[in-house]
Amino acid sequence: MKLPVLSRRADFLAANRGLRVSRPGFVLLARPNDAGTMRFGITVTKKIGNAVVRNRMKRRFRALIRDMLPTQGLPGHDHVLIGREGGVERDFALLRTELQAALARAAAGKGDPPRKPRTTGQRGKR
Repeated sequence: MKLPVLSRRADFLAANRGLRVSRPGFVLLARPNDAGTMRFGITVTKKIGNAVVRNRMKRRFRALIRDMLPTQGLPGHDHVLIGREGGVERDFALLRTELQAALARAAAGKGDPPRKPRTTGQRGKR
């Protein structure tokens, strides 16, 4: 079964307002969607590394999602995996157990506390 992929920025921003579960290798965002189908998205920022490293991380996440989301994902939700710094070097089996635990927490409605809003601080002033 091929899962629909999130491609619009608005979908990623909407998922960011949902449930957040942090793990050492990634952050899982889960939010109910209007489509009623299970969808997924992957994002890895340039802070993680060069294009080769980011693409490797995305391939690993896609393999995890194809394997686990159809059986353990939340029906009618958007799932977004955000890559973290140590995620590309982590053992694949360890990533699998972390995703399993994150999906279980999300299903139970136990997310991490919301992040503090970003402030511009001194960066914008000159």
